[in-house]
Amino acid sequence: MIIGNKTFEVEKHTYLMGILNVTPDSFSDGGKFNRPDLALAHVEEMIREGADLIDIGGESTRPGHQQISEEEEIQRTIPVIELIKSRFDIPVSLDTYKSKVAKAGLEAGADLINDIWGLKYDREMARLIRESGAACCLMHNRNQADYENFMEDLKEDLRETLAIAETEGIFADKIILDPGVGFGKTYENNLEVICKLGELQELGCPLLLGTSRKSVIGLTLDLPVTERIEGTLVTTVQAVMNRCAFVRVHEIRENKRAIQMAEAIRDGWRFEHNL
Repeated sequence: MIIGNKTFEVEKHTYLMGILNVTPDSFSDGGKFNRPDLALAHVEEMIREGADLIDIGGESTRPGHQQISEEEEIQRTIPVIELIKSRFDIPVSLDTYKSKVAKAGLEAGADLINDIWGLKYDREMARLIRESGAACCLMHNRNQADYENFMEDLKEDLRETLAIAETEGIFADKIILDPGVGFGKTYENNLEVICKLGELQELGCPLLLGTSRKSVIGLTLDLPVTERIEGTLVTTVQAVMNRCAFVRVHEIRENKRAIQMAEAIRDGWRFEHNL
């Protein structure tokens, strides 16, 4: 899979998408990087620690978040995208579900659009992605956690997203799917989809898992957002063992080490036996 000018061997390795929230109100790091100089320094740190791509978000999408205008989201994200692309040779993802914001981001140099509504919020998004030729990450989401058979319903929802992409002409090799942990799901739903990640491989697209510091970890361990790294690392290992292509995380160094160890366990013995 090609994102920007980089090739990702999505069938062989789990890559690190580093989170950069340029927001005042994100659930775990709101306000820490909402100045261009702070954002740039954090990107440099993430690259140094091994990030493979950077995901920039200008609107918090935590439960109960306050939606902001397209203009404000553009003002928050576009200068940062331009700065990163001028300083670093790393693919940049823009986390938005609004086509106007996505268009501005792509014009500023974004290489991937990360849509938390899987092309279902703004129907112009699919056309924009197709015309731009950019890669996209399409996430599962619902307004309410109302399911008859959770995993089957989730897969059917993602098939609907893929049908929208196909109808619009987005090439399959441009699509990543995200099961949407923490979005439109109960605590039990979140645990189930993390447990059953392997089932989603039948959809035929590279998978991204985004669990970093999320409430499913906090509720399980009864820990605040600042103390959820160990729980996050467990989910990263689960992603590796189920051959997810990407994990979206805050802590790069620790997750990189977890991936390296998990891949050695998963694949290392094969080399010794020439399998």
